[in-house]
Amino acid sequence: MNYLTFIFITFAALAPARELTFYVGTLGPEAKGIWRGTIDEQTGKISAPVLLAEIKNASFLALRPDGQTLYATTEMPDGSGGVAAFKLNTDGSVKLLNSQTTGGKNCNHLAVDATGKNCAVANYGSGSVASLPIKADGSLAEFSAFIQHTGKSVHPTRQTSPHAHGVYFDTTNQFLAVPDLGIDQIIVYRFEADQGSLNSLPPISVMQKPGDAPRHLVFHPKLSLAYVCNELSLTVTAFHFDVKTGTLNPFQIIETLPAAAERKGVSTAEIFCSPNGKNLYVSNRIHDSIAVYSIGTDGSLKLIQHQLGVPATPRGFGLSPDGQWLVCAGQKSGTLNAYRVNPESGMLTDTQQAVKVGSASCVVFAK
Repeated sequence: MNYLTFIFITFAALAPARELTFYVGTLGPEAKGIWRGTIDEQTGKISAPVLLAEIKNASFLALRPDGQTLYATTEMPDGSGGVAAFKLNTDGSVKLLNSQTTGGKNCNHLAVDATGKNCAVANYGSGSVASLPIKADGSLAEFSAFIQHTGKSVHPTRQTSPHAHGVYFDTTNQFLAVPDLGIDQIIVYRFEADQGSLNSLPPISVMQKPGDAPRHLVFHPKLSLAYVCNELSLTVTAFHFDVKTGTLNPFQIIETLPAAAERKGVSTAEIFCSPNGKNLYVSNRIHDSIAVYSIGTDGSLKLIQHQLGVPATPRGFGLSPDGQWLVCAGQKSGTLNAYRVNPESGMLTDTQQAVKVGSASCVVFAK
């Protein structure tokens, strides 16, 4: 070993560990609001999270692309759905900028478009979708677009009316995909960022198998693909996505549970692609597991792992921007845990932690 190599290794060993920041949304009896935590990028040790803001029904969070504003679902004083905007201060605190109604009931999901000019929201309770302009300071204006879904499907209690469950901008920022659990459809709207408009005449939609109940969706970061986890059928549907027309064409359906697993009461929750596009992750509630898939060059999925024993009722989880860590939120357990992601296979290794956050439901990493 030469002298320069020795000096480099010595300084690398003495360099302070870098911490990655993430935010946690909460929903349930022990929910207090929005929390901030950190994870050591070398060891995966999670800090004790800090409560940033007390807010009701902050079940899902999203960051503006510049990383300076955080948006959260919430409940307005009259009980209707809402979304709140928070300024992220340099000292780690937050400041409430404002909140706006979303035009429906039980706003449960949101997303910020690539320009940072719009925040799209899904109203689960009333089955509608809206887009709210974002002002220069990060605060929200009244919604510029609103669309009410109609219809029903076969499940006698879960699908008697529309239930928009998520909103997802594609990688070109031209389309917004909305899985609707209540009507077994994924509806794709053409999106105009400058106007904050959603073109609904006619929308592009794909029918799922009756009773599938499409819940959450992810666009592949590099290929023209999308994947949807189906809450009631416990499957993932893979789609080819046409970036010119917004059309979704299904080509594979794969299970999220082991063949012999008990299915009663089990449902899928969250779905994410790894940043490098090589793996897909899906959480199973009640079974309390994360299904890990490899993604082939043609976009097809192959199950490679069931990570068992994740925090009870894993409603949400998040992947670090570098793809090295997965932090899972247990809504029933009220805990968070970190999993090391194998850089080659994408498989998970448990770090055996249990950091408390009551009714944790969502994890979003700072970029």
